[in-house]
Amino acid sequence: MEEGGRAGMMAAVETETLGLVASGHPETSAAAAEVLRAGGNAFDAAVAAGFAAAVVEPCLTSLAGGGFLQARTAAGEEVLFDFFVAVPGLGAARPHDPVALVPVPIHFDAAVQVFHVGPASVATPGVLAGYRHVHERLGRLPLATVVAPAVRLARDGVVVNRFFAQLVRLLEPVLLLDDAGRGLFTDGSRPLREGDHFRNPALAGFLHEIGAGAVTGFDASDLGGEVTAADLASYRVVERAPLRVPYRRAEVLTNPLPSFGGTLVAHALDALAAAGPPAGRHDPAQVCAVAEALIAQADRRAELGRGATRGTTHLSVCDAAGNVAAMTTSNGSCSGVFAGDTGVQLNNVMGEEDLHPAGFGALAPGTRIGSMMAPTIVVRPGHGPAAFGSGGSERIRSTIAQLVVDLVDHELSLAGSVAEPRLHWDGERLQVEPGFGAEAVAALWRRWEVNEWTVRDLYFGGAHGVQWPGEAVGDPRRGGCGMVVTAD
Repeated sequence: MEEGGRAGMMAAVETETLGLVASGHPETSAAAAEVLRAGGNAFDAAVAAGFAAAVVEPCLTSLAGGGFLQARTAAGEEVLFDFFVAVPGLGAARPHDPVALVPVPIHFDAAVQVFHVGPASVATPGVLAGYRHVHERLGRLPLATVVAPAVRLARDGVVVNRFFAQLVRLLEPVLLLDDAGRGLFTDGSRPLREGDHFRNPALAGFLHEIGAGAVTGFDASDLGGEVTAADLASYRVVERAPLRVPYRRAEVLTNPLPSFGGTLVAHALDALAAAGPPAGRHDPAQVCAVAEALIAQADRRAELGRGATRGTTHLSVCDAAGNVAAMTTSNGSCSGVFAGDTGVQLNNVMGEEDLHPAGFGALAPGTRIGSMMAPTIVVRPGHGPAAFGSGGSERIRSTIAQLVVDLVDHELSLAGSVAEPRLHWDGERLQVEPGFGAEAVAALWRRWEVNEWTVRDLYFGGAHGVQWPGEAVGDPRRGGCGMVVTAD
């Protein structure tokens, strides 16, 4: 699934910049840009983009999913908003029943993997609560203005692009599980393809009611077989102090425990700092040092436990005042079931094996589930703040660590960092994107088993990021779009 060579869709810098936006879809970025032009700040724009992504990236995110937003305000406040999903079942007469999970085989290019979906796979959602919380806490525009781009997209529709079509093809057995999914993701006779038109009028109505203040959340009766009214009543968005990681002359702000993506990024950076000054980016010794750090990262992951959601997207925004937001959200692999007549597909996080290392049903109701997601902000002398993150399940930790190294150690631009080839240790071998050079790859082969890829691929994440004053970069591996937003 090659997505092209250069890292980009990076817009040219113009005068009177209002802000920078990068996301996984052009319409997601356009929603943020519209809100910035309407006088919103970076947090208004991030929330607007999140609502839009729920429309145009429906295989990756949802108002019934979970996520995190890393914020750094112009006044210097730094906070991680945790609105990831929780284990349902508070006040239930019976415990979670993993037998009720629906196994669905998904056919990847080189393997078949069983996903677990259906009503029993739905965890207590957090995205809608998270967007409303961030908007109330840090936004300044009316919620109706912030939601308006998403309402329009859901009502009028969007053309299915290449990446959207790839995901529909991959997740077809899940997306077409019930009548609501078949109505959205087919043209009546076949699954949607590139160039088709995708609309979600039910979601348009639900979003309009959110903007008007008539709807503030979901009803338990619409959220599958396990989520209770007590789950929804007790759910809270948690504000956490970011994990602060000093790395050489920079400071990295990322996602703290109980999620562990940021902790694993910190572990890799600590290993590289201990290894001494870096060599050139493609020097064999440097490539091996990065590989060693990623292997140490994977070993640390085994100590912390498993956990990575598959369907994930990221967006980054900054504004001219100095506000910065990095937000990563996920709907798991999608559950195939929808929240009543809202047009909102529910998450399947209770069916994600990686997030339940002790087995399905082992976590107590109300437990906030861990995640690999790690929205990140990097602050360093002589540069504006950089905000980025990635989808990509287990590869998130590798992608974020390598971006930090490229920015700080090798002083690459953000676009250059996203364009560089990546490594990932999968527990058995090094996965290696093309572009490292024969000497570096030979050095890796001398120490480890290596799988050499022939194309840049979405396997290696989708790092959408911004750096003030002029870089907005969408990762082409996942259909990304960067925009420099001006007043015109």
